[in-house]
Amino acid sequence: MFNFKEYQKIKKNIDFLDKKTKIIAISKNHPFEEVEKAISFGLECFGENRVQEAKLKFESIKNANKKIKLHLTGPLQSNKVKKALSLFDVFHTLDRESLLKELIKFPEIIKEKKFFIQINTGKETTKSGVFPEDTKNFLNLCKTQGLDNIEGLMCIPPINESPTKHFQMIIDLTKECELGRPSIGMSSDYEEALEFDPKYIRLGTILFGKRL
Repeated sequence: MFNFKEYQKIKKNIDFLDKKTKIIAISKNHPFEEVEKAISFGLECFGENRVQEAKLKFESIKNANKKIKLHLTGPLQSNKVKKALSLFDVFHTLDRESLLKELIKFPEIIKEKKFFIQINTGKETTKSGVFPEDTKNFLNLCKTQGLDNIEGLMCIPPINESPTKHFQMIIDLTKECELGRPSIGMSSDYEEALEFDPKYIRLGTILFGKRL
């Protein structure tokens, strides 16, 4: 169930820290009714991990309310790029060359979207993402291929390590690549992330409770 009091508390903390960080309410695996409830409280920024689930929940919502912005925060399969581009406004998981090649097939559409490059800061075999040392080359490849509206970098730190060193790595790479503020921080580590002034924090469990 959507917890508006928790949302207000986190937002108040962001304001207290004098940050301009935006909260993405991660509604994956939560029903349409909970999304509607969150919207009734004034939320406009949501995140989903799967294209099909997002389509079922948000297609009608977005048609009716142009203020709603939908972020793809999970991995994107190359064969679902066209569907995803018709629905999502911001993509947080640009993580490989094959995905880039699919995206650039739609030059007019991608001009209207925003992208974050996912960095695998822990070099985990179970996670997607560009390795830190390859970030600059991948960014240059995106630009030369016609995808130049990269907002910033994104990461998901390893669960058994302090997130702070991974967030610092993202900040260092952000400066090196001259990009905008990153997408870092989730329910378990958003407080640490806020110290690095991210553009977005991605909050699911803390706002909606445990997934169904």
